[in-house]
Amino acid sequence: MQIRALAPGEPLPVPLLLLADPSEELILSYIHQSHTFVAEKAGAIVGVLVLQPQGQLAEIRNVAVDAQHQGQGIGRKLVEFAVAWAREQSIKQLLVCTGNSSLPALALYQRCGFRVASIDKGYFLRTYPEPIFENGLPCTDRIKLRLELQPQP
Repeated sequence: MQIRALAPGEPLPVPLLLLADPSEELILSYIHQSHTFVAEKAGAIVGVLVLQPQGQLAEIRNVAVDAQHQGQGIGRKLVEFAVAWAREQSIKQLLVCTGNSSLPALALYQRCGFRVASIDKGYFLRTYPEPIFENGLPCTDRIKLRLELQPQP
């Protein structure tokens, strides 16, 4: 598997992006101020990562893996890539937000060193017109996680 930047003019992997954010309108609101990377296996795009720099910090805006390739460590490799990229850019903090019902994502981010920074209660109810359910739970609250990046020796 290789991770590479999405080439200029290359079509966005919208179906993958929608796995992590069900609103194409919201995706389009941040995608053009972000860096998009894709994970490829045997020439096929199987994962996507969207990073948005914001001064001394950067936010993972979207990370998703094709359903057929989940559970193979691709998500973790994308998050590790994000951390390495942020360090190369001299970013001090890396943020990521996810839903309270996104249990596998919450576990992944915490295994990668992120810690819960805040909870925005009712965010998904205010932001998305249709209810979101994951893992048999309503997605109501947005959980923001933070990773403090220390300079590499």
